[in-house]
Amino acid sequence: MSIEVQPITPALGADIYGADISRDDHFEIIRQAFTDYAVIAIHGLNLTPDDHLAFARRWGEINVNRFFKPVDTHPQIATVLKEADQTYAIGEDWHTDHSYDQVPAMCSILHAIETPDVGGDTAFSSMNAAYMALSEGFREFLDGLKAWHSSRHAFGAVVADSEAHETGRIANADAATQDALHPVVITHPLSGKRCIYVNSDFTTHFDGWSPQDSAPLLQQLYDHGARAEFTCRVRWKPGTLGMWDNRATWHKAINDYPGQRRLMHRVTVEGVPLV
Repeated sequence: MSIEVQPITPALGADIYGADISRDDHFEIIRQAFTDYAVIAIHGLNLTPDDHLAFARRWGEINVNRFFKPVDTHPQIATVLKEADQTYAIGEDWHTDHSYDQVPAMCSILHAIETPDVGGDTAFSSMNAAYMALSEGFREFLDGLKAWHSSRHAFGAVVADSEAHETGRIANADAATQDALHPVVITHPLSGKRCIYVNSDFTTHFDGWSPQDSAPLLQQLYDHGARAEFTCRVRWKPGTLGMWDNRATWHKAINDYPGQRRLMHRVTVEGVPLV
């Protein structure tokens, strides 16, 4: 069976069918699709946790998440779970994973284990498309800014009484000590494209600005980046392996499946310093 790559929207995203992720020739096609589309969903796989990790290691070193509950047998894999009786889905707001790290993660690779009959999609937004849609003067203004990102308000003691912490899906609040300064606009290390690099979950303020002064401009960027024409959605089925570039995209979990269980395994791959 030949491998097939089908774009999801003009902005970003591709569905991939017929892939054998252990084959070198297929991996090169997958690698190019990841560079071109920033979000890929490889469908119809039958993977073990070891297969998942082996694929991730083709991309780089594994980043073990500090806060997500690990898979019991494979501590390098994070459990992303919403039980049928739980109301909160982790990652419901637009964000990019690990932007609070000094060297943010390159990508996240999510394996669908159990999915709702309908719903439970993940939405993605292209930060290159968002950047290019801004006026030239606004782009030049943003090019000169840096912004602070932090894990403290998302995973720290301030949210330690949340449903995610109480149910054990998120833990280690005392480990939420990360703060990082990054450019507001980066040059993507693979594609060379310019991308907005702030997000509503982890960005706190612009460097040299107070949080209060930063808030209106950050909100303007968040509203702009969520415009429908920059987005796509991945529809998960058991056996889908989704992968997204954290330097080029935002994503959010769509919590539209009350009373149903959704279980995913996530592996995160280390990145490089952003410039």
